[in-house]
Amino acid sequence: MNHSVIKKTQNNIVPLFIIGVLFFVFGFATWINGALIPILKTSCQLSDFVSYFVTFAFYISYFVMALPSSKILEKIGFKNGMTVGLIIMAVGALIFIPAALNRSYIIFLIGLFTLGTGLALLQTAVNPYVTILGPLESAAKRISIMGICNKFAGVLAPIFLASIVLKDAAELNTKLETITDEALKMNLLDELSQRLIFPYLLMAGFLMSLAIFVRFTNLPEINQKEVDAEKIKDVKKSVFDFPQLIFGVIALFFYVGVEVVAGDTIIRYGDSLGIAMESAKYFTSLMLIFMVMGYFVGVALIPKFLSQRAALVACSVTGIIFTLIAVFVPSQWQFSLPFVDLTTFNHINLIIPYSVLFVALLGFANSLVWPAIWPLALDGVGKFTKTASALLIMAIAGGATIPLAYGYLAEKIGTQNAYWIAIPCYLIILAFALNSFYQKAKSEKIRN
Repeated sequence: MNHSVIKKTQNNIVPLFIIGVLFFVFGFATWINGALIPILKTSCQLSDFVSYFVTFAFYISYFVMALPSSKILEKIGFKNGMTVGLIIMAVGALIFIPAALNRSYIIFLIGLFTLGTGLALLQTAVNPYVTILGPLESAAKRISIMGICNKFAGVLAPIFLASIVLKDAAELNTKLETITDEALKMNLLDELSQRLIFPYLLMAGFLMSLAIFVRFTNLPEINQKEVDAEKIKDVKKSVFDFPQLIFGVIALFFYVGVEVVAGDTIIRYGDSLGIAMESAKYFTSLMLIFMVMGYFVGVALIPKFLSQRAALVACSVTGIIFTLIAVFVPSQWQFSLPFVDLTTFNHINLIIPYSVLFVALLGFANSLVWPAIWPLALDGVGKFTKTASALLIMAIAGGATIPLAYGYLAEKIGTQNAYWIAIPCYLIILAFALNSFYQKAKSEKIRN
């Protein structure tokens, strides 16, 4: 891929800063689902399996909308595509208002699908944009920096939502278990559901403001003349002529699935172990803190000390090890940490089972997978970059299907044993990394 296709009319720091803000938005809208699942499970009276349709509705939109998103970007360009994506996300957040007023799970799922649709358009534009804004060999470093913005938002999002909606979760659950008057119980559930209105209204306002900001900001576009020159030189006839891209799509599917399993099930997993919500609401944030730590490692080591391929191998092997420990360590083993509750500023003992800790540590194992797969999969695709990016975005559907499979297994074999589903995911990522090493050695042998 020709990385000079961005017009050099301004320093890349400014567009990277703006893209960083967008990655913050991605993180907030995505990782808030970790707290949303137990909220909707209670307010809409759902089973474990049905509650994970939250992730299905959100992430399946990427599969449905990725290719249409690439066509939209071809028509209106990257910057206008980002603006439209933000507006669609704002509409999705506003759909939560009638959903909360009616306590309708179906309308909630429509809102989540709409949010995901806007994100699909944004991600299709933004991920290749970051890859192109500089040398390919340091793309994982740039994406890691974006990931820090993304996961920092993710640390805040579940705490933000749980603090507003679940501020008296223990008292509420006690009431729901002891109340015999059905009308009074429905009133309590309605009240819980309607607590979602304020945070999503706030989110909609922020997204609309950001859409206006991006629309009137001077972001560089792809230089179409240079893209046309690439078309003349490129002998490939189809995006499917790139085996490393297709394997990358498969690896990304399983990666997003296992990332969402780690982040969006961990609060519910803690709850299933009897951990109070005052501790459990921090578990998704803990996972994301470990992920941010991994991103900092990537920024420090890639590409000077660690190649993108080596980072991918290390992450997949670490993920397998942490999963095995999370599954086998007794769930009753736990420890406590003195902690200041960020919402009440009261001193509490944060209770963390060791099995939860190792699920959270999957965040560290996952941190450099997305940053490494993208540049390795897009290497050499040239004029097919937008379509290739759309295929990679479609792979985000792994976040729709694999957590749903986790929810099914959780009901059949228990919430802890259900984490076995992560092992084959990491093995496929490892296979992609090893194949990438093989393809690199093969191409160097041909050149020599």
